[in-house]
Amino acid sequence: MSAALVRNWLDAGELDLPLPGHGHTAQRWQRLTELAQTDITAGRLAEAHADAVAILAELHGPAPSPRQWWGVWAAESGEAVLTATRVGDEALLDGTKVWCSGAGLCTHALVTARVSSGERGLFAVDLGGHGVRPLPSRWRHAGMTESDTRSVQFTATPAVAVGAPGEYLSRPGFWHGAVGVAACWLGGARAVAAALYERVESGRADAHTTAHLGAVDAALAGAAALVNAVAGEFDADRLNHSGRAELLARRARATVETAVDETLTRTARALGPSPLCLDPVHSQRVADLSIYVRQSHAERDLERLGLLAAGAS
Repeated sequence: MSAALVRNWLDAGELDLPLPGHGHTAQRWQRLTELAQTDITAGRLAEAHADAVAILAELHGPAPSPRQWWGVWAAESGEAVLTATRVGDEALLDGTKVWCSGAGLCTHALVTARVSSGERGLFAVDLGGHGVRPLPSRWRHAGMTESDTRSVQFTATPAVAVGAPGEYLSRPGFWHGAVGVAACWLGGARAVAAALYERVESGRADAHTTAHLGAVDAALAGAAALVNAVAGEFDADRLNHSGRAELLARRARATVETAVDETLTRTARALGPSPLCLDPVHSQRVADLSIYVRQSHAERDLERLGLLAAGAS
């Protein structure tokens, strides 16, 4: 269902979002939140497509065509390495890329690969081209099963370099995209919290359940307010002349992650096992969000945020 939903959004032009940092970033992130609230897995795939479009625009890559579905495959692993070899005006990719969401769904992808200098380059790939083979899935968790996340093998696959080596990480838009992911986490948390809101609205909630909703509502509202404020700062400083983009992005992600944790924990404590065991929609949302938010690196991200915050004080 999630894949069909993304295709419908693509066909309807609903993923033609404002580019981040161009004056309408809050609108972009609000829309990503809404998409993930509708379907967490579909929202995650839609965010990757929208991020790819923004990256291609920022780094002057090939413009996506209508009906193309893009992914961004930038995860690195010591067990699997993807390399890029320059051949004339194009590159050839060889090796295996891990954690490729939409492996059998996307038509195109932006893929990071190691170049001869050892740096990480970014390449646009037509996934219908030569030498692209999604490997069998090893996914075992109920969450995000419909994201079709698996490894993809490339063998002499033609690709187009996008930007200079290292520019994928150094560009200002990297942090715009990082908050776009958090906007989707926020939408997922709202979806999970829906069962708690409904219980209290029905008049069947005791005082403890209502208190849990109060805490969840405050956490979600606070996260949304910070994401909106960061959008304004990014629009005012699109090229990150202030050097604050990473601090703002990490602060927003940490705040949203805390709201997600509050939502998952308090909703479960308030409602007990019944919706987790008997409500397929709610239980899938919980499973999806629990996996999705683990794109955060937890204490490692908090450590980096702490260093940035101390330096900014």
